[in-house]
Amino acid sequence: MAQAPVGPYTPVVRAGDWVIVSGQLGMKDGAIVPGGVAAQTAMAVQNLKERLKEEGCTLKDVAKTLCFLTDMDTFATFNEAYVAGFNGARPARSTIGVASLPFGGEVEIEAWAYKPLR
Repeated sequence: MAQAPVGPYTPVVRAGDWVIVSGQLGMKDGAIVPGGVAAQTAMAVQNLKERLKEEGCTLKDVAKTLCFLTDMDTFATFNEAYVAGFNGARPARSTIGVASLPFGGEVEIEAWAYKPLR
C-alpha cells in the first residue's frame, strides 16, 4: 500500500484521460531509504507504480516523467536505476538538477500517464 502523503498535496490525480502522479521520493515507511541515488531511484519508481495502480495504470502508460537530482554527478547511477525500474518503458523525460529535496532526498520523480477513460 502506498504511504500517506507527507505534505499538503494529492499524490495522484486523474484529469480526464491523464493520470498525474506527484513527485515521489525514495521513501519507505516515512523515511528516505538508505543506499544513495540507486536505492532512492528504485524506491521512487516503486512508489510511482503504487500510485499509478490506484488509477488502473502501469509504467507502460507513462508518457512523461520529470526527474529531480540534487547532484548531477550521480546522473549515470540514476539512469541505471531508472532504466531497471522502468523495465523497458521509455517515456519522454526531463531531468533537472536542484539544490535540495524534501527530507534530504537525492531523487524525486513525477509522472504523467495517459489512460483513456472507458
